[in-house]
Amino acid sequence: MIYKIRVIFDSKEDIFRDIAIDANDTLEDLHNTITQSFGFEGNEMASFYMSDELWEQGNEIPLFDMSESLIQNPTMSNTSIVSVFPHKNDRMLYVYDFLSMWTFFVELFEIEEPESGVTYPVVATVFGQLPETAPDKEFIAENEFDEDQEEDYDDGAFDEYDYYN
Repeated sequence: MIYKIRVIFDSKEDIFRDIAIDANDTLEDLHNTITQSFGFEGNEMASFYMSDELWEQGNEIPLFDMSESLIQNPTMSNTSIVSVFPHKNDRMLYVYDFLSMWTFFVELFEIEEPESGVTYPVVATVFGQLPETAPDKEFIAENEFDEDQEEDYDDGAFDEYDYYN
């Protein structure tokens, strides 16, 4: 099966690419197609993140496994497209170049039969051009409890004055 995936740049302007890719290809194949279609050199680190219908960031699937674990962790090269996009409208986030934080929304919008004579992946639609530099990201942490709760919170585990006596 061929998956049509829309990759939308996180900006106020409409900037996206539609990519047709074989469901059995890997996330690394999708990563390479995304970098080429948006004009990146492809020499920076990148990761996909599982996501839900609200575009909340979930588990990371990096380009390379940087852990020291003996267990093989998911990476782009060992993760198939079909395994992370089992259904139409499934979503992921994609971040390219962690210093610049180029951020994209990735969504499976169509599943179809392959066309004969076509070599996949294919960039089917190009709309808009990226700016010269990535926009600044503003990270806002959610409060775990409100101010009224903070005043009442005391687990008795640590008294700063006991530490110095």
